[in-house]
Amino acid sequence: MTESTADRPWLGAYPAGVPADIDVAQYPSLVHLMEESFQKHAGRTAYSFMGKDVSFAQTDSLSMAFGAYLQGLGLVKGDRVAIMMPNVPQYPVAVAGILRAGFVVVNVNPLYTPRELEHQLKDSGAKAIVIIENFAHTLQQCIANTPVKHIVLATMGDQLGLLKGALVNYVVRNVKKLVPPFSLPQAVRFNDAIAKGTRGTLKRPQIQPDDMAVLQYTGGTTGVSKGAVLQHRNVIANVLQSEAWNDPVMKQVPAGEQPTAICALPLYHIFAFTVNMMLGMRTGGKTILIPNPRDLPGVLKELSKHRFHSFPAVNTLFNGLANHPDFNTVDWSHLKVSVGGGMAVQSAVAKLWLEKTGCPICEGYGLSETSPSASCNPTTSTAYSGTIGVPLPNTFMKCLDDDGNEVPLGQPGEIAIKGPQVMAGYWQRPDETAKVMTPDGFFKSGDVGIMDERGYFKIVDRKKDMVLVSGFNVYPNEVEDVVSLLAGVMECAVVGVPDEKSGEAVKLVIVKKDESLSEAQVREYCKANLTGYKQPKVVEFRTELPKTPVGKILRRELRDKK
Repeated sequence: MTESTADRPWLGAYPAGVPADIDVAQYPSLVHLMEESFQKHAGRTAYSFMGKDVSFAQTDSLSMAFGAYLQGLGLVKGDRVAIMMPNVPQYPVAVAGILRAGFVVVNVNPLYTPRELEHQLKDSGAKAIVIIENFAHTLQQCIANTPVKHIVLATMGDQLGLLKGALVNYVVRNVKKLVPPFSLPQAVRFNDAIAKGTRGTLKRPQIQPDDMAVLQYTGGTTGVSKGAVLQHRNVIANVLQSEAWNDPVMKQVPAGEQPTAICALPLYHIFAFTVNMMLGMRTGGKTILIPNPRDLPGVLKELSKHRFHSFPAVNTLFNGLANHPDFNTVDWSHLKVSVGGGMAVQSAVAKLWLEKTGCPICEGYGLSETSPSASCNPTTSTAYSGTIGVPLPNTFMKCLDDDGNEVPLGQPGEIAIKGPQVMAGYWQRPDETAKVMTPDGFFKSGDVGIMDERGYFKIVDRKKDMVLVSGFNVYPNEVEDVVSLLAGVMECAVVGVPDEKSGEAVKLVIVKKDESLSEAQVREYCKANLTGYKQPKVVEFRTELPKTPVGKILRRELRDKK
């Protein structure tokens, strides 16, 4: 870093022992980081899922077999492999196998509709996909239009042993009816792929720090989802930054006790990918996999079986748990760090969580483009600050005006971030990359913030019209593009409105072309074409939309009129 310490007023807020800069080049690749962990912590539990423990050694051998299987399909270094699964043990096995074989992980939201899935598979050029059978019907509807040639089909019970696995699969399929009918005759079962790979040998490609590790899709202001290119070195840097940041409290875990983290955030989201899975790998920690965080009684029942130290989550989950009648069935006394990310943490939730657990929520901030963590409140904080904290080690942040100049202290400006965790750019979109990167290497976040004299940042507004629903980006243009294709719609606009549960919710305003168009028809159409969090919570019909003299829709006016 060329900038001097004088440029970093926030260093004064760092807890004792957290360095201004760390050596983020300790590993040539994530593969080196994982393989070091497999050797060092072979006997430890890496993942706990539905009462079954998977060791680091097992994750090592399973992922090596899976990597060999993928290579056996004829894929070559740099090929993209998509993963479309909830938090099941096959996820980390697939990730490690894909990376060890020299391929690129494409994380896919399992709740995507066929339209959304098709876009991501086409855009990424994925040649293979690992998918859980619960969502196979979605893939069936769009696979013919994608470059995918190979399907590996997982089930909830794959890794739970013969008897328990068969029982879990029976319940999922026949009792809970969570697997809609599908036909993918070319699919290979996950366990069969592992068995086949075990008979093969993993060839070890040369992987460089600048090689792409993950294609992490983020919404696009144009309504097109873009892939943030995260290189091996980006994710490694963020893992090491997160480790250094958590260290002041995690070193309080008694000697000989394995650090244990709750993974209730979905692994396809970069927050859980880096801060749960990869950080757990680095520290030799145990990760408790929660497949369905919406099932609060189920989450609390699982937590009641464990002693755990770290809990990254979004505001909605902290809130839901803290207000649940079963909250006290869990022993929260060992919790050292609760990291809030993905969306703003509300002060009432932070207050309640601290009262009930004795562990404050440290709000952090980041984006898919920053692998994700850019700033965080010190883990030694005891009070809610209402800020996104201070930049992590090796990280610079500043607030810029529309001309790219730094604004005076305390003035609002677009938050720009520079550090080793910042993406290489958008996949095959040099035009979009140019829009967000400054000549001196800062990434413009699209969020408007203020920095105070101590170096703490606070978000005050959003430069883009993005709506943030429970930590997920919803871009109005995408929803508008979809809704405008519905017969009977003359024009439409989407804005975010405050929502107690999810922070923000999607509001859709429509001007009808055909008077017979009903709200029920609109909702049904949105359900078929948009994943849950993108669907409008509020649907409103108007005779006209507010516009500028040149005809641009004034979203802000729609937002102000609730």
